[in-house]
Amino acid sequence: MHLPLDWTLTATGHTIVITYAIPPQEPIPMASKSVHQFTDDNFEAEVLQSDQPVLVDFWAEWCMPCKMLAPTIDQLADQFQGKAKVGKVDTDSNRDTAIRYQISAIPTVILFKAGQPVRKFVGVTPKADFAKALEEAAAD
Repeated sequence: MHLPLDWTLTATGHTIVITYAIPPQEPIPMASKSVHQFTDDNFEAEVLQSDQPVLVDFWAEWCMPCKMLAPTIDQLADQFQGKAKVGKVDTDSNRDTAIRYQISAIPTVILFKAGQPVRKFVGVTPKADFAKALEEAAAD
């Protein structure tokens, strides 16, 4: 659906109406339902006390590389559902957790197992690298 915007110009006795239709915006894709949202409040219970490996994406809304990585995180969450948890921490809203794990650049993705960080990836990383790390962590 196009939403028209109308402008009226009056010049030397003539009225001109200009109608401009704004094309619809593409909807912003939402995270997969398999992606967990981790916060300062639930990080201990959801990540550190998990009996499964947990892949945590530290990101921020304004971070373009984070947005580029988002589809990969969604795919991994679907692929490893039942074998590992995959989720995100918004570093702007959850500063305590970001500081605790010394997140100085985003995206940073940390793989946790038995409450301990076992792998750290900084920057946009290929899906295959994450998948291999998750497979190894789930197999142990």
